[in-house]
Amino acid sequence: QVQLVESGGGLVQGGGSLRLSCAASGRTFTPYAMGWFRQAPGKEREFVAAISWLGDNTRYADSVKGRFTISRDNAKNTGYLQMNSLKPEDTAVYYCAARASASGVYSHPTSYNYWGQGTQVTVSS
Repeated sequence: QVQLVESGGGLVQGGGSLRLSCAASGRTFTPYAMGWFRQAPGKEREFVAAISWLGDNTRYADSVKGRFTISRDNAKNTGYLQMNSLKPEDTAVYYCAARASASGVYSHPTSYNYWGQGTQVTVSS
């Protein structure tokens, strides 16, 4: 079992920045891929960003490309999502996810085995 604990969400003005963190613990079945998804009220859960085990392969949704950066520190068992130039349409619950024993990059939610509890990000106009 892998446990994912998210932190870093909050309220920020448009144009501001936030950094989300996702700490993994338990039996992590390394290597494991990581990803971030978000869900706004009344909308489907959508892909945001993904990263491979070694961090040498990343993938971003078109809506966040150039503004968000996904990274990880395997020595700390922690993944990150740096969010810059935030817009009101970025407001959503953000979820981190992990796929155990995986070295690739995955953009579909069904590819992931484990999920964090979600953290609220609210961007005011």
